[in-house]
Amino acid sequence: MTTQKTPAAEPAAVRARTSAWRRRRASAVRFWRQYRTHRAGVAALAVLALFALLAVSAPLLVGSGVADVTDAPGSPLERPGAELPLGADRFGRDLLGLVVWGARVSLLVGLLAAALSVAIGTVIGVTAGHFRGWYATVLMRITDWFLVMPTLVLAIALATVMSRSLLTTVVAIGVTTWPTTARLVRAQTLAVETRPYIERARALGGGHWHVMTRHVLPNVMPLVLAQTTLIISSAILAEATLAFLGLGDPTVVSWGGLLQDARDAGAVSAGHWWYLVPPGVAVAVVALAFTVCGRAVESVLDPRLGVGR
Repeated sequence: MTTQKTPAAEPAAVRARTSAWRRRRASAVRFWRQYRTHRAGVAALAVLALFALLAVSAPLLVGSGVADVTDAPGSPLERPGAELPLGADRFGRDLLGLVVWGARVSLLVGLLAAALSVAIGTVIGVTAGHFRGWYATVLMRITDWFLVMPTLVLAIALATVMSRSLLTTVVAIGVTTWPTTARLVRAQTLAVETRPYIERARALGGGHWHVMTRHVLPNVMPLVLAQTTLIISSAILAEATLAFLGLGDPTVVSWGGLLQDARDAGAVSAGHWWYLVPPGVAVAVVALAFTVCGRAVESVLDPRLGVGR
């Protein structure tokens, strides 16, 4: 025998969903209204939007055959000119097209690695702050071990023992950069757990899962959002470093891979600046833009930080 909802219950559920959607929309509008007062943050967001547009439109702008060495449009290490605005690499490929195409890989790896890192840190931070006791002690000691170990060294070790692929790069960066997020989220979780509505939820029968997902997690998400924007810049730099050291996927084009090719071609000693500058500037600009956006988000979510506008 199936039960049916009463006519009064359905409108109540609809009203609840509508009210929740309106609150989220109002919160997003308030966030954007405050964020756009940060001139540096808006400029950085515009830069990121431009690079994202280039990455998405790369197949249309430069074509999927830009990395093909058998049909290169220029001669090896050709200087910048009218046909090749940024010159050619050691195989005669168009460097402008390679930089545009490399944005796809560098941004994708940065976003996925940051998402993995933040997911691990959030789960560990929330559970350690909620359960406490021996469980939290063990997790925090593991976190402390990762904190004192050089992140890049751990990432290089993982990338060395695993197969060279984009997945390996994402995993190597993601599983070595989560401790800072875990520490911050745990501290915020401890603060949230002391609030009266947490005790009220437990008194009404709310279990651990209900308290963590319905009360603690929504309150730590602003911190997680700000931390994500900051980690993305570190992940992009880490990807470029691993690729520069020859630990990236050799079958794809990325900014770090272009820098490694330039080093192997002797561009530094030969003075082929057009081989080094474009990918290096791209990495620096995108990493700086994500950092500025992260600081602006932090300032909006916590005005006490007083980030400059």
